[in-house]
Amino acid sequence: MTSITTSALETPLRRSMERTCDDAAKLVLVAVGVVAAFTFRDYGLGWDDYTHAEYADLLLKMYGSGFRDTGALSFVNLYMYGGGFDMAAALLHKVIPLELFETRRLVGAIVGVIGLAMTWRLGRRVGGPLAGLAALLLLALCPTFYGHMFMNPKDAPFAVAMVILMLGLVRLAEEYPHPSPRTVLIVGLGTGLSVGSRILGCMALLYALIGFIPMLIEEIRTHGARETARRFVRMSYALLPGLILGYLVMGLIWPWSIIEPDHPFLAATYFSQFFEKPWKEMFDGAIFSVPDMPWSYLPTLFALQLPEVLLALTIAGVGGTVLALTRSDVPARRKTILLMLALAALLPIAIAILKRPALYNGIRHFIFVIPPMTVLAGVAFARGMEWLRKNHRSWQPAALAIFAFGLMLPLGEMIRLHPYQYTHFNHIAGTVRGADDRYMLDYWGLAFKQASDGLREQLEEKHETPAQGHKWKVAVCGPHRGAQVALGPDFTITGDSHGADFAMTLGEFYCKGLTAPVLVEIKRDDVVFARVYDIRGRSISSLLSTPPP
Repeated sequence: MTSITTSALETPLRRSMERTCDDAAKLVLVAVGVVAAFTFRDYGLGWDDYTHAEYADLLLKMYGSGFRDTGALSFVNLYMYGGGFDMAAALLHKVIPLELFETRRLVGAIVGVIGLAMTWRLGRRVGGPLAGLAALLLLALCPTFYGHMFMNPKDAPFAVAMVILMLGLVRLAEEYPHPSPRTVLIVGLGTGLSVGSRILGCMALLYALIGFIPMLIEEIRTHGARETARRFVRMSYALLPGLILGYLVMGLIWPWSIIEPDHPFLAATYFSQFFEKPWKEMFDGAIFSVPDMPWSYLPTLFALQLPEVLLALTIAGVGGTVLALTRSDVPARRKTILLMLALAALLPIAIAILKRPALYNGIRHFIFVIPPMTVLAGVAFARGMEWLRKNHRSWQPAALAIFAFGLMLPLGEMIRLHPYQYTHFNHIAGTVRGADDRYMLDYWGLAFKQASDGLREQLEEKHETPAQGHKWKVAVCGPHRGAQVALGPDFTITGDSHGADFAMTLGEFYCKGLTAPVLVEIKRDDVVFARVYDIRGRSISSLLSTPPP
């Protein structure tokens, strides 16, 4: 391979660059799908999984009863979220021979692959085939996104919905003021899915309002203010069928939102304040109450958890966007598209830094900004390769090798961490080994699945059974529901260590290290994710190293 250009790739078959990149992208999607199909059962339950499954049952009961059973409309605080993912998993569970939580992992994988495909199409549309392929690779090899797509029932589906909406907004900018029916459909579907998943989806309106400013300024210069207003109204009118569709989709997956007109506003108000009893988490080696996290929480974790190659190219993509906005030779439509992507990647983080809401569980609430980051990064990579083609063609192989090496780093970590990719820290942080005593890793307790499997295997190998008429009693420091589902009906789960047979603890700061025989130890990169202790005949006062909130 002697050269890479945006028009032709010199392969033995001399196929076009477009076809080569598209074929490679399809192979990547197939590869991710195959890996996901063979590994989705490896992922355990998170803190919220069981409750979300209950929410799905209530929603389906409501629809099945003709809205007579309205328990879903007041179920904890989940009625202020959409339940589209949960209902889809519950319905699929009824027709396939998988356990409920295995089905949820499978649906998560399917949704994640859809998100990868949408990101590819978005990157391809903005920056061409090479940009699309680069964006796809960067997202597929982003351990945070990949890990969450299997087991996060709120944030991962929301991230995918926002990608769909961003694709619609980019198409809208390209076709303004005459959007095609397909664009109207994508905008409507993306709006309904995103707002119907989390009210935060309304933030896309800000992306559009601010992002369209360069194009509207150009419109006023070209057509005058009155004609620009007419064209904008014409576009808005053309979008009405899509917005109606979006409202129906939102109502279907988030029925509480349409019971009363002000319910979406109530949800926005509710989530603008911390709504739970505060607890403490570790950040940068210190213990903070989650409402009091420092402003540096998100910037630090993004810098330490995203792959280095994604960080570098995202910075280049944002810099390229700023440069494009200042140049008169860049078309206004192009400025609008790049500005919307930059806003989608950075504005939520900037707002959080300024408003200082309660922050916890790492960056999981903000993974929806990662796909637009990968698109900006893909565009920057493709633009860089094009610049090298014109100015330093002989440097292209080196640039490609650096990019490939950058992708290999997170890939190696993903393989080592499996199935805990969501705990990834990059080499700037010293990987999970360097981050272990400074940051939260397995905050959702996924390691309890493997720990539970190990405990059952130990008991079976030793032919140990509980006393007749009793069950094994397991004291747990971590998510109880996840441990209960993973252990099964032969075990009783408790938070009280008195009289317990075994103790199952996460490797997080709030769980004690016990002086007792270790039956099972789950480790990655020499970091303990979970342990199971034999505490029979021992007096253990508490499993917690800090008082509960």
